[in-house]
Amino acid sequence: MRRLAVSVWLCKTKSTLFLSVESPMPVQIRAATPADIPHITEIYRHAILTGKASYEITPPDEAEMAHRMETITSQFYPYIVAEDDDGSLLGYAYASAFRTRPAYRWLVEDSIYLAEAAQGKGIGKALLTDLVAQCTALGFRQMIAVIGGANPASIGVHRSLGFTHAGGINGSGFKHGTWLDTVFMQRALGEGNQTLPDEKSYPGSLFKA
Repeated sequence: MRRLAVSVWLCKTKSTLFLSVESPMPVQIRAATPADIPHITEIYRHAILTGKASYEITPPDEAEMAHRMETITSQFYPYIVAEDDDGSLLGYAYASAFRTRPAYRWLVEDSIYLAEAAQGKGIGKALLTDLVAQCTALGFRQMIAVIGGANPASIGVHRSLGFTHAGGINGSGFKHGTWLDTVFMQRALGEGNQTLPDEKSYPGSLFKA
């Protein structure tokens, strides 16, 4: 579990990653568990019904969200949650494959969703900071954000952590009565594309026999 008073420093020990990322509320970041599924499902349901970040129209139920979590974690991608001192879930984030063809295997996509009460309080940045650190430590080389609805807050959070504009698709979705644009942002992890990866040390399981 990482406790954040959330300034961006990192201190890594053998088993724990501590970081601080400036947030007005105390935050703990830890690995997600199946017990979090009801809260994760509700956060995502609200995001689908009221927001433009997800291009899903019908919110999935808890069983489907549990299946998705299992799929991600079984492939050794990080799936994390942020909670306050009372244990209330403030948001969640995970990394996953950007595409499933093998040459993409060193690239991960991030996804972040926040409870309505946690928005604008640095929680998204805390989650993304942790996700970047974990994916870097695992050995992935690039991270991409696919920002639905070209959300200005999400663009700002990613830019603050070193992501740069990598393209976009105009009119990529239609939801809530309006056309939506998608923005792609990207940052290198570790040595990025400056060195060749050791293919025997591929950190995930998606492309392993």
